[in-house]
Amino acid sequence: MSKIFLISSNTTTEPYPVYPLGMAVVARALETAGHQARQFDCLVQGDSIEALRPAIEAFSPDFLAISIRNIDDVNSMSGESGWFLGQAKKLIERLRVISPAPVIIGGSGLTIMPEAITDYLGADHAVIGEGEKRLPEVIAALAAGHPVAKVVGRKTPLEGNDFSAPLYVRELVEFYEKDSGMVNLQTKRGCSYHCNYCAYPHLEGGRFRVRDPRLVVAELRQLKSDHGVRRVFFTDSVFNDPQNRYLELVEELIRADLGMQWAAFFRPQGFGRRELGLMKRAGLYALELGPDAASDRTLDGIDKRLTFAEVLEVNRACLEERLPAAHYVIFGGPGENQETLTEGLHNIQELGPSVVFAFSGIRIHPGTALEKIAIADGVISEKTSLFKPVYYFSPQIDHRIMESAIQKSFSGKPHRLFPPSAALERITIMKNFGFRGLLWDKLVRFPKQ
Repeated sequence: MSKIFLISSNTTTEPYPVYPLGMAVVARALETAGHQARQFDCLVQGDSIEALRPAIEAFSPDFLAISIRNIDDVNSMSGESGWFLGQAKKLIERLRVISPAPVIIGGSGLTIMPEAITDYLGADHAVIGEGEKRLPEVIAALAAGHPVAKVVGRKTPLEGNDFSAPLYVRELVEFYEKDSGMVNLQTKRGCSYHCNYCAYPHLEGGRFRVRDPRLVVAELRQLKSDHGVRRVFFTDSVFNDPQNRYLELVEELIRADLGMQWAAFFRPQGFGRRELGLMKRAGLYALELGPDAASDRTLDGIDKRLTFAEVLEVNRACLEERLPAAHYVIFGGPGENQETLTEGLHNIQELGPSVVFAFSGIRIHPGTALEKIAIADGVISEKTSLFKPVYYFSPQIDHRIMESAIQKSFSGKPHRLFPPSAALERITIMKNFGFRGLLWDKLVRFPKQ
């Protein structure tokens, strides 16, 4: 048996603090494999030597395992502060002062550029992909003195029912319940869509791997009974898979009648009032929607494979069911020009009282189709490093003029949020007034019935 000190390095709180689900899943897997795991969250417990030293020395770990959730905030307007790997490097430097234990890194952020990130951070080993099977194997090999590669490749993706159940920690649950008003849970992994800018299929695979609804409901029931949790966010890449397996979970939630509320991220396509009515009965209270562009031409430019008419149809159904909806829209992608900008801003007006989070430019991830488009359009060259954030902006429009037009269109509308810093300011004000949860849902003003 080995002792593993697990660390969630994520400290970002935008748009709200997110429970370190990956760490919780790996912790359960390690304990199931016979190891002893201790979970430490840098957001909750701090990432200074003063915070880390007593916890590590009291536990005396054989290994330190660090989760790299995000490498940056994918916001072109953040500048250097939006890049997180420098902070992770400092964390590992602090750990080297405190403990001689080998440092192993993992997490979704690592999977994007594993070799480069491992070298930059100075970790002893890195585990790519799903850690709940791979990390216990690596720990066992290292403990036995067997050679282990510096970067350990991924294995065949786990099927849904083989996912490890999260091991929630009371102290962490209480923090996230108090600060963001919710805890996270996953009902599936992977994504069968192939939007040309998105790294999800690379991170989790190109198909949806769905968990048995009874397993999900059992974990929700335990969250409620053990920790008093009454509100969760399902962290699937897309909740409403095209095979409609999500509706099986919805029906199971209705049967279970847990009295819990939930929200999730949806693709704005293929569902309407009937499905929304079922989900509302099951506890759905808000939807985050990902059109990711605001006109048909820019939707085609990112290979989204939906139309804005479909977005409007889903939005209309949400309003009719009086369910708050927030749309995430990126301007400046392939094909964006003055005409599509004008059309996109008009289309956004058609969304009525629903919330819109707007962004400028698309983060270029290595290995995506967008990288090839960016090279072809002269935005980057084949030699451009994407280790630090580089953003695609359409050569057909000046992004400064575009951003000014978005701000002008959104001015005076509290449910239209741009630049991203404006969203943070508004959410901070709401927190100061005692609001908890998604918070953006409080910005939706439905017409009086």
